[in-house]
Amino acid sequence: MQRVSRIKKYLPYGHQWIDQEDVRAVVKILRSEWLTQGPLVEEFENAVAKYCGARYALAVSSGTAALHVAYFAAGIQKGDEVIMSPLTFAATANTAVFLGAKPVFADIKEDTLNIDPAEAEKRITKKTKVIMAVDFAGRPCEYKELSRIARKHKLVLMADAAHSLGATYKGKKVGQLADITTLSFHPVKAITTGEGGMVLTNNRKFAEKARRFRNHGIERKPGKRGWYYEIAEPGLNYRITDIQCALGLSQLKKLNGFLRRRRELARQYRGLLKGVKGLILPTVAREAQSAWHLYPVQIAKGAARRKEVFDKLRQQGIGVQVHYMPLHLHPFYKRKFGYKRGDFPNAERYYDRALSIPLFPAMTNLQQKHVVQALINLL
Repeated sequence: MQRVSRIKKYLPYGHQWIDQEDVRAVVKILRSEWLTQGPLVEEFENAVAKYCGARYALAVSSGTAALHVAYFAAGIQKGDEVIMSPLTFAATANTAVFLGAKPVFADIKEDTLNIDPAEAEKRITKKTKVIMAVDFAGRPCEYKELSRIARKHKLVLMADAAHSLGATYKGKKVGQLADITTLSFHPVKAITTGEGGMVLTNNRKFAEKARRFRNHGIERKPGKRGWYYEIAEPGLNYRITDIQCALGLSQLKKLNGFLRRRRELARQYRGLLKGVKGLILPTVAREAQSAWHLYPVQIAKGAARRKEVFDKLRQQGIGVQVHYMPLHLHPFYKRKFGYKRGDFPNAERYYDRALSIPLFPAMTNLQQKHVVQALINLL
């Protein structure tokens, strides 16, 4: 495969892989009759559903759109509560807020960096409707325990799998582990459609509701053709284009190769950085196989030292990043819901020390060794 996208002097923490096969697939659609609302959307949906082992798949315009659609399909409305980790991108909570729900944060486990099921169960109230499991950095959550809790309390279990397409938990792929799963196809994710996302479920009612919401709430009655349609309930335009789906289908063919390279780089990082004083490496799960969207290390001496290391690596052209500032520390969530520093100590301690170092399929071993040496020199 001849790559088209190039990495220049600056080494980002993540980067897409685009090759000539991707370009040809997109150009073919650009020259066709169907730029959007055509046959490639369903083809892409079916391909991802088959890969993940889900019955229904619904492609949308972004990972954020997927979350909004999924919450709507689950029946989230004003006054409901959604339990989630504070260690996630804002979209996980923002989309619930837009539907009138309250994000109820539950602390993470220090070893997995994912939501602690015991902490999640403690926060269940009569208003709770959903437990949202966020597969941080590509490592699946503890779905066996979260499923038990959700069933016990008659809740919907959702998975924000933006980081974890291709990951497995107890031998099962992400996409079949929760009642509803959402994916993202942003350029730094496992595969890309430029922007895009998907909702996966085995529940027919969820799928039907999601499909309507994606397309303005439009419903077409059997036997009534032509111009006639009905608005069954409010919806939005979250449709994806055939152009994006052409890229997605081409990328999906390479996904297993992308995952192999990510896992190889993660193993190499562990070997190269093991035993480095002042550095905490991500743990490796026994029951799960990570997709390694990120390689999040921790600077043991804390926030001040982390900032120093971050700044100096950036000055050297190494695009480290911090994922994420916990949501309860952002002004809106503090002001609106009364959250404050100290509420979730594990997430806060991780955030103060967090540093995501570059990891993506096109990264070379030489580039990785450069990152490792630069990091070691600063510790």
